[in-house]
Amino acid sequence: MFNKLAFAGLIVIVVVCGISAQSVYTPDKGSSERKAIMDALRVPVERDLKQKIVFVTDSFKVQGNWTFVSGTPQTPDGGRPDYRKTVYREAVDAGAFDNNFFALLRKSGGKWRVVTKAIGCTDVCYVDWWRRYKAPKSIFPYTE
Repeated sequence: MFNKLAFAGLIVIVVVCGISAQSVYTPDKGSSERKAIMDALRVPVERDLKQKIVFVTDSFKVQGNWTFVSGTPQTPDGGRPDYRKTVYREAVDAGAFDNNFFALLRKSGGKWRVVTKAIGCTDVCYVDWWRRYKAPKSIFPYTE
């Protein structure tokens, strides 16, 4: 009986260590993984901004089935998106908007899905996402 209990405990320890030991990395530019992540994010961002968007990333970290990505949205020609016909217009007009994006995605059923995103943050809007969404703290550039 003790051997079975000890073996079960050992299995739990191995699984927990394996999960926590997953490395943090940035997908290579041009890789299918990076494209899948950015395409998953592009759908809701283009819907919000009502225009085609290209992402320039500042931070891009993957660990296991989680990824955090941030940067600047641009138009395909490299310009700043036109926010006049979006929900962000008032914030832009008030000077309470930065041209940025932050997103947390999770891979489920073999597909990357947006868990949450933020556009135009003037502060560290993602500071508690690791806790709120139970994501790995190590993928975020800043946490509390």
